Amino acid sequence: MKRAILLAVGAVLVLAGCSTKKDEGIPVGPKWKGPAYRLSFGAQPTKPDPSGVTLPAIKWTANPDALETRAVLVARYDSSGVKSDKLIVNQVILGATDIHGADGQLSDDYIGMADKGLAQLLDIYKVKGKVKVQALLARSSLSPSAGPDEIKEKALSDWISTEIDFKGGHKGK
Repeated sequence: MKRAILLAVGAVLVLAGCSTKKDEGIPVGPKWKGPAYRLSFGAQPTKPDPSGVTLPAIKWTANPDALETRAVLVARYDSSGVKSDKLIVNQVILGATDIHGADGQLSDDYIGMADKGLAQLLDIYKVKGKVKVQALLARSSLSPSAGPDEIKEKALSDWISTEIDFKGGHKGK
């Protein structure tokens, strides 16, 4: 009996001494850093959009602790080469679309609407050639005429960039 008690006490002492110092007092940082969504461009579509602008597929990866169900796509082009005395519109804010899950891709039809909107703007301002285009996801409450501050406030992702070749003069479907 005495031996069993000594064995039990010894086991408790051994287990008590097994704590590791590296686990004590070190705060564990968040698993996900940065915006709730990370966007990336997929491969270029094999069939070009009739509008003249063909954005690649847009994929997302989301923080599982901050999932949204609806979002809007904001697409803008580099308007630094546009010559005009008037206000230049350089972005398209689409209507809300469903985004479910931690991984996914925006639908081809939704990207097609962004293609058409950008093509109209590029055509209006007579932009041709290589054009830098950026895209981001924002909360679905974003106003269709949002400025940079509102976009920044409601952004769900960082901007991603690509370059397109716009020849101009195309007619959308």
